[in-house]
Amino acid sequence: MGSTELPRGAHADAYSPDPIVAPEPAQSPDELKEESRKIRRLQMVLNMVTQVIAQDMTLTVEEASEMVADTRRVALGMFPEKELAFNLIYWPRLQRLMRERFRMQ
Repeated sequence: MGSTELPRGAHADAYSPDPIVAPEPAQSPDELKEESRKIRRLQMVLNMVTQVIAQDMTLTVEEASEMVADTRRVALGMFPEKELAFNLIYWPRLQRLMRERFRMQ
């Protein structure tokens, strides 16, 4: 049996990708441009928030927590289907910053 042959009695359908998970349709150039714009905007928001939390010594923990919550709302407003990505990428970074800045456990 060669490397391209299927085992005896197997059907090609058994080796195809999961039919439930359909590939996402290609985005138009305008959609890609809009998504890039939103990503840059989110990056700027996150950079500004992290800078303020790290550098403003008059900021209280409550104010910083509110900024983090507002940042999450902005991110999910721009990318509602990407909550998991936010929780995996940005949430740990913001939590670490809060712990470091306010000596939290």
